[in-house]
Order: sequence, then C-alpha cells, then structure tokens
Amino acid sequence: MQSDILSEIVVLSGKGGTGKTSITASLAVLAGADAVIADCDVDAANMHLLLKPDFGQTFEFYSGELAVINQDLCNQCGTCADVCRFHAIPQDKNQYQINALDCEGCGYCEKVCPTHAITMQERRSGNVYISKTKAGSAMVHARLDIAAENSGKLVAKVKNDAKAIAMAGNKHVIIVDGSPGIGCPVVSSLAGANYVILVTEPTMSGLHDLKRVYAVIKKFRIKAGCIINKYDLNNEKTSEIKNFLKEEQIGHLADIPYDSIFSKAMIEEKTIVEIESPLKHIVEGIWEKVKEQLTRKN
Repeated sequence: MQSDILSEIVVLSGKGGTGKTSITASLAVLAGADAVIADCDVDAANMHLLLKPDFGQTFEFYSGELAVINQDLCNQCGTCADVCRFHAIPQDKNQYQINALDCEGCGYCEKVCPTHAITMQERRSGNVYISKTKAGSAMVHARLDIAAENSGKLVAKVKNDAKAIAMAGNKHVIIVDGSPGIGCPVVSSLAGANYVILVTEPTMSGLHDLKRVYAVIKKFRIKAGCIINKYDLNNEKTSEIKNFLKEEQIGHLADIPYDSIFSKAMIEEKTIVEIESPLKHIVEGIWEKVKEQLTRKN
C-alpha cells in the first residue's frame, strides 16, 4: 500500500457466529502498529477480549433526546401521558415520571404540556474508548448503553475518531469490525470503506444472510472478498456459496476448515495467528491477498 493513502477495510457477516470478530482481530494483529482498529459492533462489542486494549481514554457519547419533567411546574394533569404513544410516562405516587427505557425522545409531550414542565434534554447513549492494543495499534471502540438507540450514530463516531487518529499518525489502514446483519450499524460501517471482507459459514442461514448483506454492499459499489469459515462441515452449502461468489464476482479469499484451535485461542485470549497452526498460515495468506487488493484499488 502507498504510504500516503489511507485504506479502510470493513469485515462483515450476514449473521452472528461465523467467526467474523476472531478473523478481524487476527488481521489486526498481523497489521500491527501500522493499522488503526475500529470495533463498530457497538451493540455487542467483544473484540477487546482478544486485542486487550488498555481503555486509555473514555468519552461519554450523547445522541438523541430524553424528556424530563420538572415536578415543581407539573400540575399532574396527565396530558403528556395521554398523548405518549410509547407509554413512557407512568404515574407513580401521584406523580408522572419519565421511563427512560421507553421514551423515544419524540418531544410530543413537551409540546402539549400546559405548564411547560417538560423539557427535552440531550441523552447519554454510551461510551467511546480510545486504546492501545497488545499489537501496538490504536483502537477505537465503544459500548452502547442498555436499551439505548442510535447505534448507527455511535458507529459513525467510532469510525470518524479512528480516521482522525490514522491520519494524524500517518497510518496506512483502518480495520473495521462491523456488526452482523444489515441494519443501520452495518450501513454506517460501510460509509467510506475501500474493501469489504465477508465471513460466512456453509449453512442455509449463512448463505441466506451472505446474500442479504452483499445486496447492501452492492449499493455502495464497494469491492468485496469472502472467507468461507468451517467450509468442510457442509460440502453442499460450500459449493452453493462458491457459485454465488462466482455469479456476483466476489473474490474468494480462502476456505478455513473447522478446527478446535479457534476455541483454544479464545480460551487463551489469543487470536488464531498467535498460535502455531495451519490456520495461522491461512489467515496470513488472506491478509496478503487483502493488501494486494488495496494496492490495486489505490
């Protein structure tokens, strides 16, 4: 890769449990200090278990609004509760209270309150962390609060911070661990990406969700490559996946066989490239292919 060009790789899977995060963490270790890592699976972040970030800096993340009732101004008329479609304003001990878990922040209650007792306030939705990993790389990761929304905005925050750190440190690549599925966090993860690595498995749901997530990727016109993990568990589905890759002109990066080394590595809190095994060399080969793709792109 050219030293003056920053490339962004996003690793996705249409469903959970395909080994996406394990592979992403392995690529992060191989990339070392030259990369900035962004864990954009903010709803269920777990890459920190393998990369051991130091949680060096913590920042609160605010997004959306929450209704707040000033009880000194409230006349307990109940108008707010009557209009709330989300049933977020129950009465308790003769006082109307906002249930933060149910409040959608629409602001309708504020508009109808006759005594102006309700105000909309900025809502804390989680934390963003900037860390250094055991591989020597900077890592931006986050934790969405329980029942908090706007995960897509939090993903955007993580990515923007990672890009700023990469540009300030003259880094060559950002490696993004995206969320499973095809929702807002995935769409936010794809914005600005140069290359997508898809991780799938040879099951009916694996193929189905691979097709769904690739349909999203096509909208962004981003080049993609695919890893078939545990390919030897179902030869028929593996063949179907390969046919789909050929039809859609998706690069076939590698087939990874089922191996208990994945479990062994997780128990030891290591990535698979930190343990000597055939899988280590397969993943090293994947990383070389990805770097070659980025060089061609640039």
